[in-house]
Amino acid sequence: MTMNCSSPPARLGKARSSLVIRLSSLASLPLVTCRLSLVTLVWLAMTAPQAWCQTATAPTSSSEPVFVSHGRVEGHLALNYSPAAAFSPDSRTLAVISGQKIALVQLPQGGVGKVLKPHLPDLADLNMDSANFISPTRLLILGRGVVHAKGQPERGTPLLAFQWFIDQDSQIGKTDVVGVGGGFSPILYLPHIGRVAMYKDSKVVIWDPNSNRGGELSLADFAHRPGLLSFSPTGQWLARVEANASPDPMVLDTREKRFVDVLSGHHGSVLSVSFSGDDQRVATACEDGNVRIYSVGDWKLLHTLTGHVGPVHWAEFSPDGTLIASAGQDNTMRIWSAEDGRLLQTLEESREPLLTVAFSPDGNEVAASSEQAVLLWARQ
Repeated sequence: MTMNCSSPPARLGKARSSLVIRLSSLASLPLVTCRLSLVTLVWLAMTAPQAWCQTATAPTSSSEPVFVSHGRVEGHLALNYSPAAAFSPDSRTLAVISGQKIALVQLPQGGVGKVLKPHLPDLADLNMDSANFISPTRLLILGRGVVHAKGQPERGTPLLAFQWFIDQDSQIGKTDVVGVGGGFSPILYLPHIGRVAMYKDSKVVIWDPNSNRGGELSLADFAHRPGLLSFSPTGQWLARVEANASPDPMVLDTREKRFVDVLSGHHGSVLSVSFSGDDQRVATACEDGNVRIYSVGDWKLLHTLTGHVGPVHWAEFSPDGTLIASAGQDNTMRIWSAEDGRLLQTLEESREPLLTVAFSPDGNEVAASSEQAVLLWARQ
């Protein structure tokens, strides 16, 4: 089975074959992995897809934002890439994975409004990586499980992607197997462009789960497997951190297909790279305990944000680009001024290390996830 790419969208090259297969049934999941095949990319038109106590540190001015605790939900968000798509487009719902269920937390009041029970025929032990809003009524769910098909041995699946209709609590369409051929690492969902990205053999493959079309970005500078990938919202810039190499992320221009610079100054592994929504700045979270802000274009270090004790796992800009939220091994979530790097608040409600963090689309809520719980803070 292949993707239908006979009429590619603007700036998307015609695909010769597929790295994602669409299954009519999980029982048809091949016992032998399919041969890797490639698609061609000119460039994808990357556009954005359209619980309670006081904080520990108060901001220094009444004009600065104040975030207060708005609850804790057992479960998790995406832990290896941005969880921003767990927020609904209208910022009124947060999708939290809790075991084999998804709790829909109602915002801003807090509390679980509905519980979804995703399931697939012939699949047991569904282990969901993330639940991502791709419309106000649909979630894209990424995860793995164990296939139980009559007459066949039990076997684990590769990464699966399927859409879930919230109102009816049922699957829409068929199930996709992501990364046909194996060997892809990392595989990430990129909320700000609504695409899945995966790397193998000096190529980054981009797949749109809505259109079921994909493309490939091949750069000569991809000599080693990246441990981390991050695209800017416009798609022009790609930051990557090589596994077992220099901690400083490399920046590549995807349009000119060339290396442009490094984000220098790190003294430990970089654990996240996030661009601002206007493509003017980029923030890194580092194992050395610091968040760093760089300017886009000349790639100069603007600010080093110090305060976390131990590794900073994630840092992300607010939608308007004025704030940065960071999540740390020290169990804290911190709010910083993206303009001058000042620490505005330290939020200490978590009992475990926080691994990822994201703002709601309207910037009024922040959610941070550990492996066991999701914590929410609301802007006052």
